[in-house]
Amino acid sequence: MDCASLLEAPYLLLGKKLAENLTISVVIPVFNGAETVPSLINMLEKISIPGGMEVILVNDGSEDDSAQICDSLVETSTLPITFIDLARNFGEHNAVLTGLRYARGDYVITMDDDLQQPADEISKLHAYAQENDLDAVFGAFDERKYAPWRNFGGWLADKTSNLLLDKPHGLTLSSFRCLSQRLVGELAAYNGPYPYIEGMILKNTSHVASITVTHLERTIGNSNYTLRKLVRLWMHILFNFSIQPLRISMIIGLGLFGLSSLGAAYVVLDYFMSGAVAPGWASLMIVMLVFFGLQFIFLGLIGEYTGRTFMSIGTLPQSSIRRIKTSGSDVSPENGHADTPDTQER
Repeated sequence: MDCASLLEAPYLLLGKKLAENLTISVVIPVFNGAETVPSLINMLEKISIPGGMEVILVNDGSEDDSAQICDSLVETSTLPITFIDLARNFGEHNAVLTGLRYARGDYVITMDDDLQQPADEISKLHAYAQENDLDAVFGAFDERKYAPWRNFGGWLADKTSNLLLDKPHGLTLSSFRCLSQRLVGELAAYNGPYPYIEGMILKNTSHVASITVTHLERTIGNSNYTLRKLVRLWMHILFNFSIQPLRISMIIGLGLFGLSSLGAAYVVLDYFMSGAVAPGWASLMIVMLVFFGLQFIFLGLIGEYTGRTFMSIGTLPQSSIRRIKTSGSDVSPENGHADTPDTQER
């Protein structure tokens, strides 16, 4: 299926013909955002975009009243809003990918629901992408105002991306991004169970950049991210978009084999030259235990790749949609799910 068909499919599901493209679509994954989403929509309503703007709210299994709030915003907002209610929590990247499939804009902005990414910076991201003919522009925060542990998680993810994803030097990744419609079509075709949007972008295009934007203090609620979830995201980067860990383990294995061969040669030469039997059984056992430990680590790496491959070809849903509501419609999809699998936790 080509990119245009992938983008149009959700609207055909709603029994509507795809309207003329808007200038910007704003995709917002919502998780426990009942207190923040109304304020965010209010800010977006004040932004004037030539050609028009729409908002796609994706409720990712929130445990508060987010679904009801989003539902009412569809009715009351001056902006055209599409509300997608997922059946459970699938993860931020999964929710974003679901929202991208419903975006009609020539450019798509993705942003969080926590009010830390200023809505008035949308025009800046869009203008930079359009003027420089870029597929993706990331908002690089002038000062990251997250908790220290989350800043560390972001730093770790960034360094891993540098190593495994061939990230251009000086490029800063973030969830505040502007994507071209062409790139959105490519991302929408992804059917793996563990989507990582930044990795997918870098695998699809080199026409990317980042520009400095403001990052605000969080004034309402607490972050929905935990250290465990950030570690899980790091693992998605590590295992889903590169086989570099397997190559590194092979290099380490070859290095250890070389060292052990030199050690064996030394023992044989020492025996023939001096007639001495090499002492040190305790040391030998320690070395053997180290080697056995490394073997189990490498087997674990292989097992992780094998398991994720199995999950990728399985039947796990990427997202399961309970209900879709747009201005003037309220539809429960007949099949109830997107065409691609996913289990990532948010």
